[in-house]
Amino acid sequence: MKIFIDSAKLEEIEKAACCGILDGVTTNPSLIKKAAEELKEEGETIDMEGYIRKILQAAREVPVSLEVIGTSYREMVEEGKRLFELFSPVAGNVYVKIPVNPSLGSHGEAAFDGIHAIQELSRSGIPVNCTLIFTPEQALMAAKSGARIVSPFAGRVDDYIRAHHAISFEKSDYFPTSGWKTEDAVLEDDGIVSGVDLIRQCAEIFLRFGIKSEVLAASLRNPRQVREVALAGADIATLPLSVIERLLVHHQTQEGMARFVKDIIPEYADLARGRRK
Repeated sequence: MKIFIDSAKLEEIEKAACCGILDGVTTNPSLIKKAAEELKEEGETIDMEGYIRKILQAAREVPVSLEVIGTSYREMVEEGKRLFELFSPVAGNVYVKIPVNPSLGSHGEAAFDGIHAIQELSRSGIPVNCTLIFTPEQALMAAKSGARIVSPFAGRVDDYIRAHHAISFEKSDYFPTSGWKTEDAVLEDDGIVSGVDLIRQCAEIFLRFGIKSEVLAASLRNPRQVREVALAGADIATLPLSVIERLLVHHQTQEGMARFVKDIIPEYADLARGRRK
């Protein structure tokens, strides 16, 4: 499974990229706002175009998703082409991020604008990451329209199920893959019992019908969830740096390190550190 970093902070992207584990970067308007506000608080003047170019260069060998801000077919196509034409020459790694359904209502003609924009951009040779997916059928529609990556929001499904049933929680809390069981039933959202279950269903449909689009598990909260989406068939997991760092942590690893350091004898240390007599 590929590991993407979900961040617009240049220093975080550079930190992940230097270790050889980074397979991509996902950004969105909220992440860019957060990064920009932190720079302003530090007294820096923001050149947004230059800043994005630095991100693309830091991740030059892997895809970087840049999201449109429009909510109509015309706006999303124009913005997607503009972002691609402006930034693709930097490192050739730009993906345009399009919401599966930009409609601010529940139904209506605008519901098709997202997949229509995906189709147009894909036909123009622009790779698309389709975002804000919460059902397997949305993932299927996005893939059929030409999206190379579809992004189901696993963590937000868990948040919704808990919030909808008045269950208090922290976002980093573990949510069981098999669902939250009560005395009467397993809590669910239209047949989806957890974020990992959403990823599993998307992956199963894509496998069954030979769909080539990659399933990206988004809004992941903790390392165990990362493991579980990998087992569920996710092609990609996008993670904040804090979760990436926690993938390397286990208390027994720390205990083992403490014991090994304590047991080092001078003769072995001399050999390891090049102090041969």
